[in-house]
Amino acid sequence: MKSGFVSIIGRPNVGKSTLLNSITEHKIAITSNKAGTTRNIIQGIYNEPNTQIVFVDTPGIHKPINKLGKILNKQANAFTKDIDVILFIVDAYEGVGKGDRYIIETLKGNDVPVILVLNKIDQLSKEQLINRINDYKDLFPFVEIVPISAKTNDNIERLIEVIKKYLTDNVRYFEDDTITTNSTKFMISEYVREKLLNLTEQEIPHSITCVTTEYEELPNIVNIVVEVIVDRDSLKKIVIGKNGALLKEVGIQARQDIEELLGKQVFLELYVKTIKNWRDKEKYLNELGFKDFE
Repeated sequence: MKSGFVSIIGRPNVGKSTLLNSITEHKIAITSNKAGTTRNIIQGIYNEPNTQIVFVDTPGIHKPINKLGKILNKQANAFTKDIDVILFIVDAYEGVGKGDRYIIETLKGNDVPVILVLNKIDQLSKEQLINRINDYKDLFPFVEIVPISAKTNDNIERLIEVIKKYLTDNVRYFEDDTITTNSTKFMISEYVREKLLNLTEQEIPHSITCVTTEYEELPNIVNIVVEVIVDRDSLKKIVIGKNGALLKEVGIQARQDIEELLGKQVFLELYVKTIKNWRDKEKYLNELGFKDFE
């Protein structure tokens, strides 16, 4: 039996959540083409008869501009310690960026093994991939370099085999059928936020968060209320849309994912609420589940 904890880190929008979903073969973490989609620490569990790997998907490490950003960076950095191995995910198509170099600096002095994972190789030729490996390999003493495509599942099995070499425990932390430690309410909130990310543009996605405020499970249906929180009234009108059209579409799309998650019919109600500057207010950040890390 081999087991252990693996932290997934990287700058925003490099495919960390897509990789977690690919490994677990379940939609545990929401994904979008917007940077900073992941805001909370999300655990996914990979099980084999003699292996259990607990993956921790962290928010993208970035230069923070508000209280929320600082908390997210603290969360991500906290999960580079007391674990078995770190997966440092980079966008192989874009190549080395300032964000990558910043993260590498934070890893120096840390004695946890770091595997460099070059994602999005489906967009590169073999020659380009070799060049990318050469670009990264001298920046840090990575214990392994594994090229993958999280989107197409290319080389994911190879990555799992490489990770196994660095697992240090021999106990099963969770039951075999456990795939995540996320609560159902959290998953529901995230599904709604994902649809908002995909249906809105520019700065709007970063001004939004979602909270499941009511959850009532009946024999044949689940009644759910989710509050969509924005930081100013002008965004409230945009999120609702003309005659409520945008919010209605969000509800339709989110309900499909929620029904698949719960295996039951769902009655979903969405409400939009303004809390000015919620991203800078510690009281609201704590209520919304963004805990500070000392």
